[in-house]
Amino acid sequence: MIPSRALVLLAVVPLALAALTLVDRTVLWPMLAADAAIALVAALDAALARRPLVSVRRKAPRVLSIGRPSPVTLELRSTARRALTVAVRDDLFEAAEAPELPLAAELPARGRAELRYHVQPNRRGAFALGDHHVRYPSPLGLWTRQIRVEARSPVRVYPDVQAVRAYELLARQEREQSMFRASRRRGGESEFERLREYRRGDEYRSIDWKGTARRQKLISREYQLESNQSIMLLLDAGRLMTAETGSLSLFDHALNATLMLAHVAARGGDHVGLLAFADGVRCFAPPAGGPRAAHRIVQAGYDLHPELVETSYAEAFGALSMRVRKRTLVVIFTQVVDDVAAGELLRQTRGLLPRHLPLCVLFRDSDVDGLLEPARERGGGASDAELYVKGAAAELMGHRDRLIRDLKRHGALVLDVGTSELTPGLINRYLEIKARHLL
Repeated sequence: MIPSRALVLLAVVPLALAALTLVDRTVLWPMLAADAAIALVAALDAALARRPLVSVRRKAPRVLSIGRPSPVTLELRSTARRALTVAVRDDLFEAAEAPELPLAAELPARGRAELRYHVQPNRRGAFALGDHHVRYPSPLGLWTRQIRVEARSPVRVYPDVQAVRAYELLARQEREQSMFRASRRRGGESEFERLREYRRGDEYRSIDWKGTARRQKLISREYQLESNQSIMLLLDAGRLMTAETGSLSLFDHALNATLMLAHVAARGGDHVGLLAFADGVRCFAPPAGGPRAAHRIVQAGYDLHPELVETSYAEAFGALSMRVRKRTLVVIFTQVVDDVAAGELLRQTRGLLPRHLPLCVLFRDSDVDGLLEPARERGGGASDAELYVKGAAAELMGHRDRLIRDLKRHGALVLDVGTSELTPGLINRYLEIKARHLL
C-alpha cells in the first residue's frame, strides 16, 4: 500500500493540532481523537483494498529485431464493482527500452481494457519480459494499491530482418534490381531462364529480336546464374569488432549483412554456412540450402556477441579447412589495424587458395577518413596537433591500403566499405562473382 495525497493532507490536521498544544493544552484530546479517526478510516480503507481487483494478460511476439520497436499488448480485466483508474508497468529485460511505459487506463466496473506499448531491444540474445506492476486507488482513495502480477514472456532478439522482408517483397514483385544492382559482365550469362519485357538497365545484347518482332515491343532474355554452390560466412567476434558505429557494433553490422546475403544466396539455390570465431571457434553451421537456410544462420548466430579477446585467424581457418572440403566462397568479416594481425590474415587467406575463393570484408572508419579531408578555411594555418592527427590518420590508411593490395595480389577478393554501404556492396559483389563464374 502506498499513501495517497488525500491521506497525506488528512495527516496535516492532527499535525496542526499538535502544534497548538504548545500554547493550549486543551487541544490535546481533539488531536488524539483526530489521530484515532484518521487511523481507523485508513485501516478500514486498506482492509477493503486488500484483495487484488485487476488481472493482466500479455501478448508479445516471440521474435524481436534488434533496434526495431515491436508492439506488446496488455489486456486488463477488473473484478471491482466500481470504476478504476489503473497505471501499469512491465519489467523489461536489461537491453530493452519502452518510452511509452507506464500506461494508464480507465477500467469500468467489472470491465476490460486493452493497452499497447512498443519495446525496442538493443542487444541480441534470449531474454524475457517480466512481471506486471499495477496501481489503482483504494475505495476511499486514501491508499494506492500496488500489486505485482507474475508473468514471463520469453523472447528472442534476432538481427534486423526488415531488409530481408523488404527484399522478399521486391522479389515477389520482380523488382529485385531496385534494391541491388548486379553487374552483368562478359561471360555473365549462364543458363537461359525466360523471356520478359525489356527493363531500363538491361544490356542491349540481351534483347531477343525474334520475340520483339513477334510481340511488337522490346523483349529481353533472362538467364539464371549457376546454383548449388557453397558459401561460408566467417564472422570475427574479437575485440576490434566491438567498435560501434551508428549505435551498432561492427559485429552487428556484419551479422545483419550476413543474414541478407544468406537469404539472397539460399533463394538463388546456393548452400550457406556460418563460422564465428574470436580466440577460438564460437559456432559452426555447415553449408546447407533450402528455404530455411537463412533461418538456420539466424538461429546459429542470434546470441553471439564480440568479446575483448585477440582474434585467432589460425583457429578459424584451420577449422574451416577440416570441415569444408568442397570449393567454397569464403566471406571473412573482420577488422585489422596492426601489422601482426594483417600478416596472419594474409598468411591464412593465402592458405585457402586455390581450393576456396576468399572474399575479405574490411570496414572503413568514416571518422579516420574525415581526418584526411581538408580543414575548413580559417585565418592561419593548421596547428601542430592537427598536423600530427592528420599524419597518424594518413599512416593508418596507408597501412590499410597496403594490406588490401597484398590480399588482391595473392588472389583474394576484397570489399572495403563503410557500414552504411556494407549490405548492398556485399550483395553486388556476390552477384558479380556468380556472373563471372569465379566459383
